[in-house]
Amino acid sequence: MELLPRSPAEFGSARYWDRFFRQRGQRPFEWYGAFPELCPVLHKYVRPRDKVLVVGCGNSELSEQMYDVGMCQDIVNIDVSDAAIRQMRERSAGTRPRMSYLLMDMLHMDFPDAHFQVVLDKGTLDALLTDEEEATLAKVEQMFAEISRVLQVGGRYLCVSLAQAHVLKKAVEYFSQEGWVVRVHQVASSGDQQQFVLPVFVYVMTKFRKVPGSAAQILEICPEEQERPMRVESAERLVAAVKDRQHYALLCSQISKTPCREQVSLDLCDRESGKPRYTLHVVDSPSVKPSRDNHFAIFIIPQGRETEWLFGTEEGRRQLAASAGFGRLLTVALHREQLYEGMAGIQAELSGKVMELAPPGLPARQQVPFLSVGGDIGVRAVRHCGSSPLSGDFVVEDVKGDGTCYFRRLIFLQNRNVVQSEARLLAPTPLPGQKKRRKDKKKPSPTEPPGAIDKSYLCCEHHKAMVAGLCLLGGPDALPGELAVLVVGLGGGSLPLFVHDYFSQARVAVVEIDPSMLEVATRWFGFSQGDRMQVHVSDGLDYVAKLAAEVPAQYDAIMFDVDSKDLTVGMSCPPPAFVEKPFLQKVKTILKPEGVFVLNLVCRDSRLKESVLAAL
Repeated sequence: MELLPRSPAEFGSARYWDRFFRQRGQRPFEWYGAFPELCPVLHKYVRPRDKVLVVGCGNSELSEQMYDVGMCQDIVNIDVSDAAIRQMRERSAGTRPRMSYLLMDMLHMDFPDAHFQVVLDKGTLDALLTDEEEATLAKVEQMFAEISRVLQVGGRYLCVSLAQAHVLKKAVEYFSQEGWVVRVHQVASSGDQQQFVLPVFVYVMTKFRKVPGSAAQILEICPEEQERPMRVESAERLVAAVKDRQHYALLCSQISKTPCREQVSLDLCDRESGKPRYTLHVVDSPSVKPSRDNHFAIFIIPQGRETEWLFGTEEGRRQLAASAGFGRLLTVALHREQLYEGMAGIQAELSGKVMELAPPGLPARQQVPFLSVGGDIGVRAVRHCGSSPLSGDFVVEDVKGDGTCYFRRLIFLQNRNVVQSEARLLAPTPLPGQKKRRKDKKKPSPTEPPGAIDKSYLCCEHHKAMVAGLCLLGGPDALPGELAVLVVGLGGGSLPLFVHDYFSQARVAVVEIDPSMLEVATRWFGFSQGDRMQVHVSDGLDYVAKLAAEVPAQYDAIMFDVDSKDLTVGMSCPPPAFVEKPFLQKVKTILKPEGVFVLNLVCRDSRLKESVLAAL
């Protein structure tokens, strides 16, 4: 039995629907959205005394169920299919006296103006708006105009739809330009019984009198998990918000059926601000032999530790998942702009959402464990937020590391998973004769600074290697009486500070292009200038070129620790201009004959890395 149309245009044909309902027989046909799923949304907008018009009713049970549960009973159903109308009249004969079924084209309705409080459309707009041809759009505008005509001011047009982008955009643009309030509800799914992978939406268009000259639009979206709608500023943003939820539904459907070959990542955003609140990575471990208790677990990454190799890289997360011993591990990173109410609060907030990402074969009612390092969510305290024309937005934050150590970090928000500079904080020491405070039952505030900067500790592995490079000058005994060092790139100042403090004869010149970084290093990372430490705010390229033209062979050691602001290049340190041959020749010019050139090279593009090394 062939029920599908030969072309999408047939969805608008009365002849097609007559044939469809005759062949299908008495079985009700529901496009999508069963009554139990739609009921919570319909209940908000349909009142018992409302006069309701159902357009394109077909032989759906929706209006019958609304009638039977007492949601409303003054319901008029229309359709272009005579076969469907006759079926529906027979089904309701003698049992639903206030329900009526009329053979009528919704493009040319016989009802007087402002006759209904509610117009209900379940899949009819989707069936009509199959393409964006001129003739199709003309029919849709005629449909909208007729709905607008028969609705009272304050009335609601409720449209149940799969919300294809062109369908939603057309409805939103038409009614918002008419001065109506537009709200889109996502309908809660019914789990395994859901017929469609894509979520179902209800557009709620509330009719207001159009105010001449007013361009104000009220557009809102109400996701399934929350009662309060969120305002959006344009039809494009509303369509994008719906598309995000559709992509998420497709992702959940896909990974619930098959294991992930590659790691999947997604952001869960804060309801109020729309900013990312959680970043999730789905990591499957095919090597883990499944048993009842090791299908699925959630791992909460402690605040501030999401940049560590184990948590911040694909390979690290793969190792974490394998060592945890679960077939699927969902890692959860917490964002610095957000507040969290401890592990229990996060678990309560995420428990419903993470189960949508459960692996195939998870036993019913299986309790899924929440894991973390040490059982807590870590400590992160943002000390300073700033912005610079050169570096963009940045933050200085204190985080608790592994164990009892605290660290201060500089993060550039354009690359928020990379620690730009880091320093260990000293634990506060009691004054002589001062007694230690007894442990209070109340936990200390995570915003209390642990202490001053530990200048003796190099947090970054590449800084240790760069300092070790000074041994190539001949070791401490063979070092010249006065050591001239040029450091290009200040950051938090840890590298030049260490050289200054532990090479007592060293005179350190630092070149930093961004004056904001000098301020940050001085205020937050214990950096200071003096007789043996001078900072020059300049472009490193210009500074070296100027020195090469004036006084050659000045420095015993030259260190480049410069990040690139261009994230499109596969090399994040240094910027490409710093490793071009003409500039390297200038570096050689200002370096003493037995001097050492130390370069921090971070390059994930293997071909580019080979060419840079060849040039060096």
